[in-house]
Amino acid sequence: MSNYTYLTQPGYDKLKAELEELKSTGRQEAARAIAEARSQGDLSENAEYDAAKDAQGMLELKINELETVLSNARVIDESQLDDSKVAILSNVTIKNLKTSKEVTYKLVSETEADAKAMKISVTSPIGHGLLGKERGDKVVVQTPGGVIEFQVVEITIG
Repeated sequence: MSNYTYLTQPGYDKLKAELEELKSTGRQEAARAIAEARSQGDLSENAEYDAAKDAQGMLELKINELETVLSNARVIDESQLDDSKVAILSNVTIKNLKTSKEVTYKLVSETEADAKAMKISVTSPIGHGLLGKERGDKVVVQTPGGVIEFQVVEITIG
């Protein structure tokens, strides 16, 4: 059974563009680096050649990973989502019950997570704990920093 990756259309488009960039420019640069290192003589003692081959292997691994993510991707239309419960692509305002501080996160897939943009993965401890909750629900989450209690204040889509 495949593990689906749920993405927004912009997230899907970004990954697709990254994949195309790696396949074209990335592969060309890797081939150029290998050719340049090969031209320097004896391959058995050529550290630059070994490094270029390793970089090519890492590039191919990244291409393979992106192809797998995109092949298992499901693009979600945010206009079709229900805001009565927390789900992927929900904007959730939560209140820390200890500090009374409120924070709003957008729950996204792992590939779209960006802490600076307040986008957290649904597989993160907080994201996973919030899934399926409704306004007013209390949530107890075990994080690497300890147990935190939240209350769901608001759920919006978009």
